[in-house]
Amino acid sequence: MINFPLLALTGTFLAAVAGCQMASRQTASGPGPASAPAESLNPLGKIEKSLVFAPSRYPVGDWQPAGLPFEDAWFIAEDGTRLHGWYVPQPHPRAVVLFCHGNGGNVALWADVLRILHDRMGVTAMGFDYRGYGRSEGTPSEAGVLADARAARTWLARRAGIAENQVVLMGRSLGGAVAVDLAADGARGLVLESTFTSMPEVGHAALPWLPVRTVMRTQFNSLAKIRNYHGPLLQSHGTADRLIPYAMGRQLFEAANEPKQFVAIPGGDHNDPQTDEYYAALFALLGRP
Repeated sequence: MINFPLLALTGTFLAAVAGCQMASRQTASGPGPASAPAESLNPLGKIEKSLVFAPSRYPVGDWQPAGLPFEDAWFIAEDGTRLHGWYVPQPHPRAVVLFCHGNGGNVALWADVLRILHDRMGVTAMGFDYRGYGRSEGTPSEAGVLADARAARTWLARRAGIAENQVVLMGRSLGGAVAVDLAADGARGLVLESTFTSMPEVGHAALPWLPVRTVMRTQFNSLAKIRNYHGPLLQSHGTADRLIPYAMGRQLFEAANEPKQFVAIPGGDHNDPQTDEYYAALFALLGRP
């Protein structure tokens, strides 16, 4: 899920731009007696992060979901940040899937996805929380979230006894950008749900009258990265998505290499459920050798 509250984003964006202009003037006039780092002089960074990342910390959510046979997974990112996820094993899995959730909530709020993967798709699955989400330590950032996903994939591959490039990567919304970044290293398959070309383009779609593309620092540039992935792709998108336009999903799909399949969800909004057609395509992809 990605949430760009329009009025709040407009007001905070304009205030941040004004603050950035003031910071630029301060920097140009010299450091002064108590020089601060350039990033601390730019109020847009903190506001941008609060809009891009909307974590729910533990104990928000159902942390003992009925019927989900999960194990707690604890692992460490490259920079030492302690992270948490749920590992849901199958004794004879059809595939091993790493699920990267959206920008909101935490792994406990995405338990239904893991249940579908385990029960309906017959795979071993892992969902995890980026830094600052759920029980994971730290504060989210673009670089940090991408590093967290790499650490999660490493843990999952070791636990499942497979090579990292044999993990199927699955991401929804913001998590789609995370999965695309990982896929450049190689993957058995890539599954994208309701995701975007880049974060500045999402901001521009929400606020076309503001210079979001120019000032936004968070990139998550999937359009540039997806060309580096060579393997099967399944992508779905709602035709009535009000947060990430359907055309943006199609643009990302067109940039991807073959083999690939796109499933449109007629009338589907950003957080609407997937269709039977999608689940049939997902089942087929997960059965590919």
